[in-house]
Amino acid sequence: MKTIKMKIHIVLIIIAFSVLSCKNESKSENSEKADIEKYIRHVHDTIGFAKYAWQMDSIYNRLGIADKKNSLKWKAAISPHDDYKYAGRLYYESLKGINANTVILVGVAHRARNFNLQDKIIFGSYTHWESPYGNLKVSDLNKEIMNDLEESAYVIHDSMQNLEHSLEAIVPFLHRKNSDLEIIPILVPYINYDSIDDFSTKLSQSVNEVLRTNNLTYGEDVAVVISNDAVHYGNEEWSADLAPFGVDDKGTEKARQMDIEIINSCLIDDIASEKIKLFTEYTVQQEDYKEYKWVWCGRYSVPFGLDFANKLNILVNEKPLTGTFMHYQSSIDHELIKVEDLGMGTTAIATQKHWVAYASLKYE
Repeated sequence: MKTIKMKIHIVLIIIAFSVLSCKNESKSENSEKADIEKYIRHVHDTIGFAKYAWQMDSIYNRLGIADKKNSLKWKAAISPHDDYKYAGRLYYESLKGINANTVILVGVAHRARNFNLQDKIIFGSYTHWESPYGNLKVSDLNKEIMNDLEESAYVIHDSMQNLEHSLEAIVPFLHRKNSDLEIIPILVPYINYDSIDDFSTKLSQSVNEVLRTNNLTYGEDVAVVISNDAVHYGNEEWSADLAPFGVDDKGTEKARQMDIEIINSCLIDDIASEKIKLFTEYTVQQEDYKEYKWVWCGRYSVPFGLDFANKLNILVNEKPLTGTFMHYQSSIDHELIKVEDLGMGTTAIATQKHWVAYASLKYE
């Protein structure tokens, strides 16, 4: 009888140890998952952009896009970042020649004012970004570049990167066609032209050194994508009246022609610092660079990103980039696809009294 009781007692002890062990393993696994989760940047805008692969696949189907592989090696591109319902096709057109496995993303910092961020470019410490096609790795080159930069040129600010939508809009289009994609996300807040010129020089030198050290080719292994929406126009549901030409057909056309003038004067053919400086003169107030003159939300990301990409090409290939204007659309000038049945929608209205334009450019 004692033997039976002893056996039962031993079995109960073994079970108790097993339960405790499982609980400890579960706690350990949960803790590990929580630690990993802290370093993943999750999708912020799930209305205008896709969160799931099936949503992205549906967007492609509805736009009639057959995403075939190509041998293009664009060094840089300018892409929109508005809702997919409005600008979906231009994302694809803007990015189809970006085939590098590592893409330096240069984005807007829409809420920089919330964090008093200015006059420095913004990196993050995330190891991955959430994408409809799985967690996307932030390249190890990110740290190499920062280590080679002067600390006066940048700040690490995850909260700003977490809230910003201008890069997460682009990520799914790049990741869909390249499962091996890695990114280096950089945001550009309020910044004057002198700092744009200075920091773009420093970043180009740092990236050039990283390319050389790692035996990487600009355009083939590493490329640059600049996020931007062109003019924001109208007099309804904006924080100010943004319709200097009026909101009838003539006013809309004048606004469109102003955008085309900026593109032709500043962003195409051989790129030069003079053109980039002229872009800032078109888009920001001379007496206060934090205020719009002509409302492109890429008033800092475009000149900084293009100046950096161009200086990098001069360092690598001893010649400037050549820009080609490919497409221009707005949220009111073409037929829109349906996204509401996909659990998506729009984050703002699109009427002649409230519209946004999009420019698509490539650089080789």
